[in-house]
Amino acid sequence: MNYNVDPSGYYGQYGGAFIPEMLYPNVEELRQNYLQITSEESFKNDFHQLLKDYVGRPTPLYFAKRFSEKYNTKVYLKREDLCHTGAHKVNNTIGQILLAKRLGKTRIIAETGAGQHGVATATVCALMGLECIVYMGEVDIKRQAPNVARMKMLGAKVVPAKSGSRTLKDATNEAIRDWINHPVDTHYIIGSVVGPHPYPDMVARFQSVISEEVKKQLLEKEQRENPDYVVACVGGGSNAAGIYYHYLNQPEVGIIAVEAAGKGIYTGESAATSVLGRTGIIHGSKTLLMQTPDGQITEPYSISAGLDYPGVGPMHANLYTSGRGEFISITDDEAMQAGLELSQLEGIIPAIESSHALAIFKERKFQEKEVIVINLSGRGDKDLNTYIDYFNL
Repeated sequence: MNYNVDPSGYYGQYGGAFIPEMLYPNVEELRQNYLQITSEESFKNDFHQLLKDYVGRPTPLYFAKRFSEKYNTKVYLKREDLCHTGAHKVNNTIGQILLAKRLGKTRIIAETGAGQHGVATATVCALMGLECIVYMGEVDIKRQAPNVARMKMLGAKVVPAKSGSRTLKDATNEAIRDWINHPVDTHYIIGSVVGPHPYPDMVARFQSVISEEVKKQLLEKEQRENPDYVVACVGGGSNAAGIYYHYLNQPEVGIIAVEAAGKGIYTGESAATSVLGRTGIIHGSKTLLMQTPDGQITEPYSISAGLDYPGVGPMHANLYTSGRGEFISITDDEAMQAGLELSQLEGIIPAIESSHALAIFKERKFQEKEVIVINLSGRGDKDLNTYIDYFNL
């Protein structure tokens, strides 16, 4: 099987563009132009120059010696937490802002959950001098206050989403409404591998720089390009798509996706889409989706603001259904303990999203000689208040 997107915008049975007629021109303009524009030498030069001089790429591939000794295997961390703005999100926003400028757009909108994508979007809008509006759920605005302040300081307007669960799903709904009302001058920078085609593929391509670097770095460190496993947390799944990208069609590399089980998979407070989801349509894409028997979207829950999405991107839905990806669900408690453990073993405070990926070693055993690369997708600064409350620090 080929696990990349096909010409009609599908990963297996998942993907496509299920959109209202009023959005068709916007999405079609992107679909017709994104591959041509991103393959131009001038675009590639601008993109890679900014990744190098502005974002600080390549990010290190760090051998976590004490962590590895504890679990008797070889664990490398891809340090996306060291990117400018503190997470992998900026790889995508740099790419999309360059694309938007070439399409003549003057106004940028975005949605955000944990706030990292909002910060990354506000950052590139400031860099390029474009108007920026970020939609964010009211609940997330409270629990990610430092990121809200950063967005405002960067000149963005932060608009609260007050409907539904007032989290990421609802922020996305508001952003889509905005785009329908401003079809000509506005580009919507989606922050994950979700939404109508071409977004899942476009975002995955911009994030694929992560696995591109891993191949080179691992060759230097282990004399091999391919690890035994690549591991990432999955909400919508852009950090996961980035580290999986160059390994998708290499079956000798295991793909492990880690979802948020919240307070337990079957407690009603979870975001473990692979277990709880079934095929449905959300935000313009056919994918696995948590829903009631009559098709109403159920509210997801995770202690991590970046993982409480009721679906997964179509790439990940296909990885799960086809058996190419191994999906593991991690509870809030397991993730928080793993975050504390990495902090005290390696001196690295991870984002709670990334802590989910780190938590698998308690359950999932690996061989001593196996090489596991974990995408440390973000740093824990934004989550300090959650860590403080949880551990009574």
